[in-house]
Amino acid sequence: MPDERCEVVLYTSDHTSRLSTLPTDHMIALVDTWAERTERLGARDDVEYVLVFENSGRDVGATIDHPHGQIYAFDHVPDRPRRRLAARWKPDRTRDRLVVERDGWAATVPAASVYPLAVEIHPVERHPDLPSMTADLRRGFASILQDMARRIDHLHGEPAPTMMWFNQRPTVSAARSGEIDGIDDAWFSVEIVSPWRAPRVMRYIAAAEVATNEYFVPVVPEDLAARLRNAT
Repeated sequence: MPDERCEVVLYTSDHTSRLSTLPTDHMIALVDTWAERTERLGARDDVEYVLVFENSGRDVGATIDHPHGQIYAFDHVPDRPRRRLAARWKPDRTRDRLVVERDGWAATVPAASVYPLAVEIHPVERHPDLPSMTADLRRGFASILQDMARRIDHLHGEPAPTMMWFNQRPTVSAARSGEIDGIDDAWFSVEIVSPWRAPRVMRYIAAAEVATNEYFVPVVPEDLAARLRNAT
């Protein structure tokens, strides 16, 4: 992206580390860094949406193995976040798909996903983005995010390739435009997905799915939630 709107966040100097293995204080510092960069980039007049994300593992396109994530500062609100806002997305309260709830946060398996493994983490009470959260709430987020990363590792008996992204409120510049439906109801969440349907077995998208935009994933969400609850 032009104008210094793309950043790389190195999590640690330890080449063999990953989110699930970071020391607690280090993990909290990383969450604070994500919040600070969201706020700093979001204050720019040429930025309407800040996306924090991670590709972890060669199977999802990571070209280096060193633990890291990225931040893109868009000059517009991308289509998917815009549609989530317009739909007034809010957490699914179904207990059968709840994996864990703690410290003001919950992690739930969505009812339907393109991926064989998908989890959404969200605050129990509505908060629109990381910068608006208290220090205590950020610590809770660091804890449950690391908890879920460990459960996903344990699910397959080894670290699985994952993609992670943050859904946050658009920036002040976007709000000023008055064109973003649902911006006042934004609810922060983090989605984590993996293309593995079994250890080292990829789930590939078929022609019928691409043709119809309807996906056939042989995973019962309630079963996945139970497996993740037990993956400790």
